Amino acid sequence: MKAEYDFSKGKRGAVLPNKGKTRISIFIDNAVLDEFRARAEHAGTGYQTMMNDALRRYLSESEQPITEKSLRQILRQEMPQYLKEVAPDSKSNARKRGAR
Repeated sequence: MKAEYDFSKGKRGAVLPNKGKTRISIFIDNAVLDEFRARAEHAGTGYQTMMNDALRRYLSESEQPITEKSLRQILRQEMPQYLKEVAPDSKSNARKRGAR
């Protein structure tokens, strides 16, 4: 063991960086944090892991914005059936109006 060590080129933080994860500081409601901690303790896992999983699940289930391409595809699929349902009513109404 040396009498003195040179830490002038040392860096703070973890010796091995976590790939794919970033350390952040956020404010979370006390009630939310308490609930995650309680559920994590009951499940035998870490509350941060549980929060990360919940956020991943939310992101995977949230709807993506509708693009022009997807809207056109939906219209091509839905419009023919819609027009078939609407067309008979409009023809019968036109006949009724013409009979007056």
